Amino acid sequence: MLHQNPLEKLVGGYSFTAIFRKIAFIGDSLSSGEFETVNEDGSRGYHDLYEYSWGQYIARKNGLLGYNFSRGGMTAKWYLESFADENDLWNKEKACQAYVIALGVNDVLNQHMPAGDAKDIDATEFEGDRPFISYYAEIVRRYKEISPDAKFFFVTIPRDSHYTDLTEHEAVVKAIYALSEHFDNSYVIDLYKYAPVYDDEFKAQYFLYGHMNPMGYIFTAEMIDSYIDYIVRENPQDFKTVGFIGTDIKYK
Repeated sequence: MLHQNPLEKLVGGYSFTAIFRKIAFIGDSLSSGEFETVNEDGSRGYHDLYEYSWGQYIARKNGLLGYNFSRGGMTAKWYLESFADENDLWNKEKACQAYVIALGVNDVLNQHMPAGDAKDIDATEFEGDRPFISYYAEIVRRYKEISPDAKFFFVTIPRDSHYTDLTEHEAVVKAIYALSEHFDNSYVIDLYKYAPVYDDEFKAQYFLYGHMNPMGYIFTAEMIDSYIDYIVRENPQDFKTVGFIGTDIKYK
């Protein structure tokens, strides 16, 4: 029997995430295992150590191939306009059965780009700046061209007690749900609703300065892995032919 809260019980051992043999993790610093340092002069250093990323913990645990299509500071705009091309991330040889996308913090919270809404997903003209949701949607479309039957998991921004105004957080959550309703084979990993609040107590245990420490990345891996496991268990008919994704085998 499934729990009402997808994160009520974290899975141990193999999870149903293991039905995917190739997953791409698209995101920013928190998807890249980034560690922050403070130098003697007070300046800060930022270091992407991908082997510590939550995606690689998920990959190692479940014996699958995980690609880090991520970098510290990543935005949907940067990814679409240059990063993916420069790093050959549209290469069909890197096509995956699933894509986990965790973007929005740098776009909306840090750069204050408008989140946008459902009407912007397919739009080509905008009133004002092009919104986050439009860039995000184009990324999804590009990967659907490469891997038409792939499954997509859209990750919302967790709550952080240091933000007193959650307007931008909630706008991103709304945009991500709109994207999941627009695209087939897509699901929401709603950390905003179900993950612990990143308050002082949480950060004392799981953060190193402004980014996570190794325990934080493992804990995040447990949450993402458990949430995907929950989604598969809740929607078994959606995932019964996953083994054929990316093959030449004809199936219904």
